[in-house]
Formats: sequence, structure tokens, C-alpha cells
Amino acid sequence: MLPELLTLFHVLSGTLCVGAGGIAFLAPKGRPVHRAAGTVFLVSMLATALSGAVIGVLEPARLLITAFAGLLAAYLVLTGWRTARWRTGRPGGFEWVALVAILAGTAGLATLAVLALQTETGRLLGFAGEDYAMLAMMSALGAVADLTLLIRGPLSPRHRIARHLWRMGLAFFIAVGSFFTGPGARVFPEALRESGLLSLPEGLTALLILLFLVRTLFKRSRRDPGAAS
Repeated sequence: MLPELLTLFHVLSGTLCVGAGGIAFLAPKGRPVHRAAGTVFLVSMLATALSGAVIGVLEPARLLITAFAGLLAAYLVLTGWRTARWRTGRPGGFEWVALVAILAGTAGLATLAVLALQTETGRLLGFAGEDYAMLAMMSALGAVADLTLLIRGPLSPRHRIARHLWRMGLAFFIAVGSFFTGPGARVFPEALRESGLLSLPEGLTALLILLFLVRTLFKRSRRDPGAAS
């Protein structure tokens, strides 16, 4: 009974997460709509991530990867949310705790990827080694960025926004993938699933993340047109 209720909660919160994330992503940044949708995205993303993690722990033989994906998604939105609320751009104890957590997740995913690739089928606990490796690389990206931040110190306002953007964006990408081509795809007709069209939202999301990052990092300042990006 508990796994079924958790799964229902996971699906409903994930659906809300995708909708709110899309609005926050496309709305003018800093405006009330963006902030409201971002708050809904944060809460619903944490709900779906943590419920997914619990489901993965309860059913490790079938969904262990979900536990790691949930950890990664929660890490991304929490560190992204935290970054948006910095006033000095200076990291603190929260970032050290987050670094330890994501390093543990990266090590676990890398181990599963190696074990899966060593099997005859290239799969372990229902998933391909490449699936574990992809999540491991995402986790490693966050860990490297955190370690660099902790060594170098405060970020400039522009890089603080970029850090917030790519972390929230990557979490949204994970949610979109889970909904359209992952477990959530079961709500769509089989013909649509087999058409390949459901992979388009993932590609579009990735493209938008890159475009917003480029605009954030390389757009010239209005106050100083000659400023380096």
C-alpha cells in the first residue's frame, strides 16, 4: 500500500513540478510570476525527488537508480535556491554539506555504472550502465563546481545568477526526462511513446538552458558596455 501511495504522490508532484518549472523558466526573471512559479517548482521538485528516493530505497532491485536521481535533483534545487538568496556571493557550511552528499552520490553511481558495464547485458538492476554513468557525470559536474567555488570564494553577481540558472535548469531537465521519456511516459498512448516525439521536450529544455546561460554570461552590462563578460 505504501509504495503505491508514494508512487502516486511522486507522479502528481512530478507533474506539478514540470508545469511550474516551465513557467518559471520562460517567465521574465525576477518578476512575481517567475518567483511564484519558482517557489512551486522548488517545493514540488523536492517532493518528487525525495519520494522518488524513498521508492528507490524500498524497491532497490527494480528502482535503485531512482534513489540516486532523487538525491541529485534535491541537491540541484537546494543549492540553486540557496545561490539565488546569497547577498555577498560567499559560500558557507551549507555548501560543504552539499558537496559531501553529492560526492557520495557520485561515487555510488560510478560504482553502479562500472558494475553494470561488466555484466553480459550491460545492465544492472533494470538499467543500463550508460544510465548510471550519465547521472554520475551530472553529479560530478555539481561537485566540481562546488569545490571550485569553495576554493576560490565569492562569485560575481553574473556568475551567481548563472550558477542558480544551470542548477535549476538541470533539475528541470531531469524532471522533464522522467515525465516524458522515463516512468512518467506511461500516461501517454503507446503510439505516441513509440513515435519518438516525447524526446523533443528534453532536447528543447537542454537547448533553452544553454541559450539562457550564454545570454547570462556574455550579455554586456547596461551600466558598462565595455565590461568583460
